[in-house]
Order: sequence, then structure tokens, then C-alpha cells
Amino acid sequence: MKQYLIGLAFLFAFSSSACAQIYVCTDANGKKDYRNTGVTKGCKLLDLPSSAVPAPPSANKKPAAAKSTSSPANFPKVDDSTQKARDSDRKQILIDELKVEEQKLEALKKEYNGGDVERRADERMPAKYVERVNNLKNDIARTEKNIEALKREISNLK
Repeated sequence: MKQYLIGLAFLFAFSSSACAQIYVCTDANGKKDYRNTGVTKGCKLLDLPSSAVPAPPSANKKPAAAKSTSSPANFPKVDDSTQKARDSDRKQILIDELKVEEQKLEALKKEYNGGDVERRADERMPAKYVERVNNLKNDIARTEKNIEALKREISNLK
């Protein structure tokens, strides 16, 4: 088994050096032919990039300095009281949107009635009814996702 592995290692070593040399040969008609040997007339060795894997970066290199995230000196600043007022307004807007979405969800669920949607007079064809039921299901799912996103956004506020 050990001899087999040694032979296999030599085979890979010699085959990689042989594969690294590629010749382009041009015949009398100008037709190009690529070969691994250049024994005929009109063949030139191609200069191909090495297939060696580059070494990993050394561990002793210093990491690049992080760029400063501070704003430039002439950048306009907002005082703390103004920013707190803006944050308060934003939170109130999100809370109002949440209430509207919850009311919308309640109305949609009431209309959906657990999947037992009432037929309207204009829905004599089953396709119209099925389409409206599917739209209601999609609206309920979308509204639930909106409520989750609004709650997440409110919880992220200070």
C-alpha cells in the first residue's frame, strides 16, 4: 500500500509538470493546433500562467485600519433635543401605522370568515369568487407581515 501511494505521488508530480507545457503548432495552411509536445516544425511553447495556488496571507500582517465613521467637520449637526423630538415623532408614526394595519387585518379576517367567504351577487361565476378568496388570503398574509415589520421596527427604537 505504501509503495502504491509513493508511486501515485510521483505520477502526480510528473504529470503536473508535463501538463504545464502547451505548444501551439501552425501547419503550412496556417491552421493552429495545440499539443503537449513541440517535436514538429512550427511549434512554439506557450507562456501560460502557473496553476499554483497562491499562499494564504501571513498571520503577522496588521489588519487594515478601519476608516473613521465620523462625519466631516463642516457636516451639519442636529442638537439632541431636536433629534429626540424627531425620534418621538417617528415612533408615533410607526405606532399609528401599526394601529391602521391591525384594523385592516381585523376587517380582512372578518370578511374571510375562516375561509367561508360570502358570495356577492356579481360573483355568479366560480372563477371570480375563487379569485376574490385568493386575493383575501394574500391580503391577510401581507398585512400580517406588515404588522410584524412594524412591531420589529418599533422595538428597535430607543
